[in-house]
Amino acid sequence: MDTKSLFSRALALAPGRLHFAAHSHHLWPDAAFDAQTRAWEDANRHADRKWDLIFGEIIPEAQSHVAAELGLPDPASVVFSPNTHDFLLRLVSGVARKPVRILSTDGEFHSFRRQAQRWEEAGEAVVTRVPLHPFETFDARFVAAARAGEFDLILVSQVFFRTGQTFGAVEALAELADPAGPWVVIDGYHGFMAAPTDLSRVADRVFYLAGGYKYAMSGEGCCFLHAPPGYCPRPVATGWFAEFGDLEGPPGGVGYRADGGRFWGATFDVTPLYRFNAVRRMLAETGLTTADMARHARGLMTTFQAAVSDGRAGRLGQAELINPIADADGPRARFLALRHAEAGVWQKALTAANVVTDVRDDVIRFGFGPYQDPADVARLIAACAETLS
Repeated sequence: MDTKSLFSRALALAPGRLHFAAHSHHLWPDAAFDAQTRAWEDANRHADRKWDLIFGEIIPEAQSHVAAELGLPDPASVVFSPNTHDFLLRLVSGVARKPVRILSTDGEFHSFRRQAQRWEEAGEAVVTRVPLHPFETFDARFVAAARAGEFDLILVSQVFFRTGQTFGAVEALAELADPAGPWVVIDGYHGFMAAPTDLSRVADRVFYLAGGYKYAMSGEGCCFLHAPPGYCPRPVATGWFAEFGDLEGPPGGVGYRADGGRFWGATFDVTPLYRFNAVRRMLAETGLTTADMARHARGLMTTFQAAVSDGRAGRLGQAELINPIADADGPRARFLALRHAEAGVWQKALTAANVVTDVRDDVIRFGFGPYQDPADVARLIAACAETLS
């Protein structure tokens, strides 16, 4: 089907723009506009009784969508927050040993990178970082480090945000997970709804963090955590929403829910959940799956990758393609990452030509999604050839 038609409002607002940053700020489909309106109407129609609707219908629907996408056995293991940083704070607060011993990488997103550095400065954590490079041996090196060390928390990305490379040893880490430690946390922000993800074999042992800003097409504020039962039962950083439900805990102490609700924070804007639910309903109605969208993006990426390697996309051919498409079916990022010393210069030049990409240090990234078609890729190739000549 013509998936671009699902984004008619967003595309009409900037008709001359080539938006190839679907891995960064993903454009919102028309269904999200209608959901935004419904959230306003519900808030004013129900007023003081709004939260009955939110916890009775909106949140359970969103939980069911996440569970279905990830193969989770129990939607109640899913809890929402405006950002994943909230969940990092709550998780680490629940580790009894101080300083917290953390194993991670040198390629994690800034919310963890910055916070981990500050924890180290304050003497609250000791962080071991396994280098991504050389990536050919990364999975084996990371799992070996996890097996060799005595860690309280192990955190690694499903898809690395800067390079687009993927981690393929989640099950090996799950074998090490234990309620007494270590706790295994997968940052799935660049994996959720970018590539089919099945956590059914590890859902009882692995935390999974992600959100709707990117491939879930739902904008900011729609982040979630899947929390395996028995792990981090009483986070010290806790919000009053965690008081609702069947509570467990010591007599006279602070009670917590046994499901994912033990990680609830406090009052937040639920409009993003309306958008997320609407997008998921839209996909179901049109018969589009994550696999379909990944296949579509892969086709567009293959065309662009060939143009880069053949020298038809200007000076991009001089860059190192960090995450090339190497096979037809394997899980991968929905963006191509190219490393070059002039990546920042190229990104600025393309921006001036109304081509939206983004840059991280010396890596320029081109993201692909359902609101692009082969004609858009042809225009992108021509724009790169002209602008980066």
